Amino acid sequence: MCGIIGFTNHIQNADSVLESMMEKIRHRGPDAGGKYIDDDIALGHRRLSIIDVSEQGNQPLYNDDRSLVLIFNGEIYNYREIREELTALGYNFRTQTDSEVLIHGYEEYGTGLLEKLRGMFSFVIWDVKQKRLFGARDFFGIKPMYYAQMDGTFIFGSEIKSFLPHPAFKKELNTAALESYLTFQYSPTEDTFFKGVKKLPPAHYFIWENGTLTVQRYWDVHFEADEQPLLGDWVKQISDTFKDSVTAHKIADVEVGSFLSSGVDSSYVAAVANVDKTFTVGFGTDEKYNEIGWAKRFSRAIGKENFSHVITQQEYWDVLPTIQYHMDEPLADPSCIALYFVCKLAAEQVKVVLSGEGADELFGGYNVYSEPGATWYDKVPMGLRRGIANAVSLLPAKRGLNFLVRKGRTLEERFIGNAYMFTPAERKSLLKIETDAPDPTVITKPYYDKVKEADPVTKMQYLDIHLWMAGDILLKADKMSMAHSLELRVPFLDKELMHVAEKIPSRFRVTHRVPTDDDTPYTTKYAMRLAAKRNTPKETAATSAKKKLGFPVPIRVWLKEDGCFETVKASFTSPAAEQFFHTEQLVKLLEDHRRGKADYSRKIWTVYMFLVWYKVYFEDAEAGAARVQNGNEQN
Repeated sequence: MCGIIGFTNHIQNADSVLESMMEKIRHRGPDAGGKYIDDDIALGHRRLSIIDVSEQGNQPLYNDDRSLVLIFNGEIYNYREIREELTALGYNFRTQTDSEVLIHGYEEYGTGLLEKLRGMFSFVIWDVKQKRLFGARDFFGIKPMYYAQMDGTFIFGSEIKSFLPHPAFKKELNTAALESYLTFQYSPTEDTFFKGVKKLPPAHYFIWENGTLTVQRYWDVHFEADEQPLLGDWVKQISDTFKDSVTAHKIADVEVGSFLSSGVDSSYVAAVANVDKTFTVGFGTDEKYNEIGWAKRFSRAIGKENFSHVITQQEYWDVLPTIQYHMDEPLADPSCIALYFVCKLAAEQVKVVLSGEGADELFGGYNVYSEPGATWYDKVPMGLRRGIANAVSLLPAKRGLNFLVRKGRTLEERFIGNAYMFTPAERKSLLKIETDAPDPTVITKPYYDKVKEADPVTKMQYLDIHLWMAGDILLKADKMSMAHSLELRVPFLDKELMHVAEKIPSRFRVTHRVPTDDDTPYTTKYAMRLAAKRNTPKETAATSAKKKLGFPVPIRVWLKEDGCFETVKASFTSPAAEQFFHTEQLVKLLEDHRRGKADYSRKIWTVYMFLVWYKVYFEDAEAGAARVQNGNEQN
């Protein structure tokens, strides 16, 4: 795992500028740094040594005549097979790293190399003779890639913060991203919070040549159910393919550990991976917010050592500026702070850790997936349901009323992913500024259009794989692990496992069947849970039915307490808040939550995280970044 940075070279002091940019991402690769600079390009690399930890594995890497230059972030899990194929074709390998198959593979296959890869990656290859830059991002978006074209310069890299030292970079807030963020809780489009900076989408590559940028998709998910195999056949396929994926994801020359919560995903990973160490965090002693006791029992049952940490309220709030600094863009998912702490805990023991991200999206694990067609109310004519929803939406949000509002909208109207914070009307009312942000349905429409004929479960999964998983789940996984120079691997997000998942009929992903004495009570991830049960020791098999807490965070409770309430209120009435929001509405939202009028904690948190991020990057950028970096070094 590493960090990459580069730019087309039109400046005199390219070496010192590149060094400053590389320093911004030292946390991604503290083991070594390398540079390549010519009259046309500057490439920088920070290395975290995982495979071939010798200096031979340092980057940039070159082909035999040094006409191609590679910088790479990630892991190629099938590199040995590709290496054998390329060796048979006459290519010479000078290192034992997985990286070298990319440069020789590109020589042989061109962009067709991407179809052969199994792994997580973002990389660029500079063709010295053709003056062509080729860059790519992995299938699911596990590894990030950002780019910007400013003042005749093309800048690209693993993190936006590394762009800041370049003299061509203009730091401006993209207010349209703020408005969309208020609904999604993350930045859902290719545009970022920095005007002019874009994300290379997952499963895309770019070619930059003669000042022209071309972006192209090279892979996509294709859900197409195969109705022939029986449930037991699917369970066996999942079990066999997952074991193979875990084996591939364990390839390393350093120790590998595993995260462990009380849910089936991480438990399945830990049991199959057979690593020596597991890692868990929680809050207090309340089992609603703490999975440590369960994780220790599970670890003992599988004969492994569990390391744990109880996060205090003070720790949680103190680290928020550091979190938002590392995220590059604001993210309002409260679990990313817990993820930060479990990564910190793991990094004290290992360099690589396995995690359970992706299982819900691939196999149908979210409770909302079981909602369509699950109740008698679905049989009520849509016209009547829509009228009821319109009336109920005028009332304060409550659980039962929210159900009526959702059921009064089509799936395409109501489902934008697992988070829906502020409606378009609410965010317009809250914001002082006007932006050209699109309606949420405009953002989701291209994805729904690709699965028009699919069932509701498949539609939701397809949308979540492309938006929620890439924009929230994998963003925080990469940034929080890299903040601690820890490589996080996700064996559920494997191309071969996806080939299995996309063929499973929806009734074996999400089921409304009534459990019997011989049946299981699962409704979500049905076939996958059965596979997990097959591969989990008998004394721990109950985990396959246990609902995962998902890094639960007690912010709902904390925001009612004096200290946290006053902290957020001060932020909500700050000059930054006054610049963007009708602050009296922010304060009312906070006070109504404290009085128990409704649970507005997630909406409050969404605004507050933006303001914390804005202070770090725009209000007090240099001092804020320095404080964050110093705090990180002390950690």
